[in-house]
Amino acid sequence: MAIRTRMSGNEAIAEAIRQIDPDVMPAFPITPSTEIPQFVSTMIANGVIDTEFIPVESEHSAMSAAIGASAAGARTLTATSSAGLAFMWEVVYVAASSRLPIVMALVNRGLTGPLNINAEHSDSMGARDSGWIQIYAENNQEAYDNMLQAYRIAEHADVHLPVMICQDGFITSHAVENISLLEDEPVRRFVGEYHPEHYLLKQGEPMAVGPYAVSNYCMEAKKAQAEAMIRAKKVILEVAGEFEKLSGRSYGYYEAYRLEDAEYAVVAIGSVCGTAKDAIDQLREQGVKAGLLKIRVFRPFPGEEFAEALRGCRAVAIMDRCESYSAQGGPLGAELTAAMYRAKVQAETVNIVYGLSGRDVTVGDIRQVFADLQSLAAGEKTFEQYPYIGLRE
Repeated sequence: MAIRTRMSGNEAIAEAIRQIDPDVMPAFPITPSTEIPQFVSTMIANGVIDTEFIPVESEHSAMSAAIGASAAGARTLTATSSAGLAFMWEVVYVAASSRLPIVMALVNRGLTGPLNINAEHSDSMGARDSGWIQIYAENNQEAYDNMLQAYRIAEHADVHLPVMICQDGFITSHAVENISLLEDEPVRRFVGEYHPEHYLLKQGEPMAVGPYAVSNYCMEAKKAQAEAMIRAKKVILEVAGEFEKLSGRSYGYYEAYRLEDAEYAVVAIGSVCGTAKDAIDQLREQGVKAGLLKIRVFRPFPGEEFAEALRGCRAVAIMDRCESYSAQGGPLGAELTAAMYRAKVQAETVNIVYGLSGRDVTVGDIRQVFADLQSLAAGEKTFEQYPYIGLRE
């Protein structure tokens, strides 16, 4: 039976953690994810959950402790944002290459500099090639639901990879929304218990984690890791299908909002998608065939599926909430444009940078994006470089 309540995104993540009751959580506070370890440590102090909380001296230590706990056979969790993820950089790669099913609650915030504490995707996008699965939420409900699915994906025998559950800092992490929770027992049955086959403390099975690999072996390990990421695509959909039976809420690689007959589409990640939906509804009332491709899963990157969803469009705006400093646009723009090219999708495309350091994006901004797409498709407008929207000239 659904439990209707109101929660911030951080509270929703903490509630999912309470229901999962992981074994170990090493964490170091950093805005705007600080509330998550605060909530969890309070639950531990109140005897609500049995998780072992490890206060550490840095985010690098947090991920190092997570690696040790996971390698020892414990279901392990951490949370961070921005520079915290950057400080973990070295050991984030170790976690993935060691095939450890750690889950990270990542509250997206821009990387320095200049120093800023607001929403941006430069932290997670900077780690996009680290070997972690990345799943993004538009709102608090999705943050909760994604967290409940994370361990089922990470711990699957065909995967064994760490997972980032991402949400936009402050926009969802601290904003309170209506949310529908599941009861504890169905969640626990869905998530299940963790019984790893191989772990450091297993008697009679000595093993090394993160050893030095000479050239004769290292490439094969990387290939095996890459194959696991490919297999994760199928597992993500299987877990989503089971979750739909439990909750009634459907998830996949993406959400297609009024995209079936769309001539003009916006592609985006995270909280801006709610703004885009409002703009699309207004434009549809005016006869404009506008649609949205909301990306939920960025790693593994389902490029073929994204491209196919956009095949009927005349023009597409690919929106990045980070700047890759490639002089070509953002990472989503680069990867999706390449996928569309390989799939021979002929739509005109433009990569747009928006919302850096928490800059507001309005319904009017999105309506203007669609107006520009109409002009682009009609041959009346060109883009000499990738534009920023909401920029003070």
